[in-house]
Amino acid sequence: QVQLVESGGGLVQAGGSLRLSCAAPRNIFSSNAMAWYRQAPGKQREWVATITNGGSTNYADSKKGRFTISRDNAKNTVYLQMNSLKPEDTAVYYCAAFTISRSYWGQGTQVTVSS
Repeated sequence: QVQLVESGGGLVQAGGSLRLSCAAPRNIFSSNAMAWYRQAPGKQREWVATITNGGSTNYADSKKGRFTISRDNAKNTVYLQMNSLKPEDTAVYYCAAFTISRSYWGQGTQVTVSS
């Protein structure tokens, strides 16, 4: 079973920063787009950002300027740098890999931003 493993979540004060990491198997990571999503309590999962295998990035409008997605192809890892965090950023953050035939998801990492 393909596993994406997120890490880096935690508790941070408003205005602080966190960097999330997601490690994926090489055969999944190397040729596919990777993305971050999040799901706040009582809300639907929402898309945060995507990075293609070529390094092109795209962000949800509300995340532009505060969040940065990147990937390290040597480590088969995608990152989400989150700055100027707000209490409304509190959610479980998931990484995903998208192939031609299906998507793969991690188990999620909790991010809690206190006011």
